[in-house]
Amino acid sequence: MARTAGGGLLATPAGAPPVASSPATPGSAAAWLMALRPRSLVIAVSPVLAAVALIWARGDPLDPLLVLLVLAVAVLMQVITNLQNDVGYTVRGAERRDRIGLPRATGLGLLTPAQVRAAIVVAVVVTLLLGAPIVQLRGEPALAIGIASILAALAYMGGPKPIAYTPFGEPTVLVFFGLVAVVGTDYALTGGHADPALWLAGLALGAIATAAIAVNNARDREHDREVGRRTLAVVAGRRAIERLFAALVLVPVALVPVLALLLGSLWLLLPALLLAPAWRLARDFAACAPGLPYNAILFRTFVMELKFAALLAAGAVLSRIA
Repeated sequence: MARTAGGGLLATPAGAPPVASSPATPGSAAAWLMALRPRSLVIAVSPVLAAVALIWARGDPLDPLLVLLVLAVAVLMQVITNLQNDVGYTVRGAERRDRIGLPRATGLGLLTPAQVRAAIVVAVVVTLLLGAPIVQLRGEPALAIGIASILAALAYMGGPKPIAYTPFGEPTVLVFFGLVAVVGTDYALTGGHADPALWLAGLALGAIATAAIAVNNARDREHDREVGRRTLAVVAGRRAIERLFAALVLVPVALVPVLALLLGSLWLLLPALLLAPAWRLARDFAACAPGLPYNAILFRTFVMELKFAALLAAGAVLSRIA
């Protein structure tokens, strides 16, 4: 049984997609927001925020228009990923009534696969158009970074063997939403300096973004096993994912003193204020009951990512002006 937006109950056949439990109507703005998952966009914004602040603290000049272009491209990469996930799960039959994750617009019948695929094409085209000035300025390496990022976004839940059906979802997020996002921002804005501080920042922010994927996969472990997804949570088991999650939220805090040492400023210790929240987050993840409670952990992980980036950016700015 499922509850309608008006509060009534509808019978749902076994194995069928869940029935909408929101006031969204087919094709509405609410339906598109469901597919776009705006809360997850912090994973795209945070690395750019931190990278820009670190670059400015380093003393490099910044072109505001170029910064906006890089930020827009980063957000669009996350948009492409989210839309592809929404339609990909549905067309593969993985969006079933017993899934306890956040609702998917195509699975609920609020958007058609054709509509979402058209939106993905538009998002890819806009990404390429916005990225063209960056490629013109920085050359083939920038093009390679952009194309690889788009392909990874599409391949996460697309193609004959989606990344999301393998144990490699977490490493993919670490690379593209951490290292590539931060170091790629540095290259796009300055031509790159192989700066160790930027690499460490990318590792830290990528680890927290990866923790968010670990929450998703831990929450959906039984469902994923039944639909044939061999995620890391399915392959390694709950205990291993608990240890991995703890490492992913605590290691970034452990890297903070190294960043402060590299940049020669105690202001870079500001993200260490997140040690206690990170510890509580790891503890609560390990104690989390199966099902919907994982969603609260997921949103707390998004907040942790944004707070870490904001504190790191604030520390970088203060290190130059204080």
